[in-house]
Amino acid sequence: MKRSLSVALPKGRLLRPCLELFRDLGCTGLKEMLFSRRLLWEEPGQGLRFMVIKPVDVPIYVEYGSADLGIVGRDILREEQRDIYEPMSLGFGRCRLVVAGPPEIQGERLHLRHSLRVATKYPRLTRDHFLRRGISVEVIGLSGSVELAPQTGLADLIVDVVQTGRTLRENNLVEIEEIMVSEACLIVNRASHKLKFEQIHDLMRRIADVVGK
Repeated sequence: MKRSLSVALPKGRLLRPCLELFRDLGCTGLKEMLFSRRLLWEEPGQGLRFMVIKPVDVPIYVEYGSADLGIVGRDILREEQRDIYEPMSLGFGRCRLVVAGPPEIQGERLHLRHSLRVATKYPRLTRDHFLRRGISVEVIGLSGSVELAPQTGLADLIVDVVQTGRTLRENNLVEIEEIMVSEACLIVNRASHKLKFEQIHDLMRRIADVVGK
């Protein structure tokens, strides 16, 4: 008897489209997942077991084999740089990772600033971006409410993901430059990809049919 495939799904904005994807694959018992505190869900008819965790933890669960597969944004994958297999993008959850700051800093020659502090949830991507630009910065790692940093004097700039830009506007911030475009990606544990090859590739084929890949 084949063992169920375990799938790590991200809490937050990507959870709903993830559930819609698996609903289209025939999973019928996931409706309550959006509103429940339960973190583990079984879908025995489809041979799937779901766990709902913080997005930043999805690559960790997959790398260490606690989940066979996962769905997470490409921004987090590039930040975390885990040893996992990344077979396909899924076409939803599109957003952009950008540098933003107060309107008065727009147009400044940032490389001429002697000290520049940048607050972000993406320290690796932020350092790499400014290093490529030849700009010396102090990166301040935050876990949330990044938009508050320029208003309180904690940082001059922020690096964060945006979809519509509404949150930036509401906090009197403007986009300065784009670092990368992100969307949801399917990721697979490397050992699981070998040991459960047929199961995983069957699921990948079904997902590709749904998302039009």
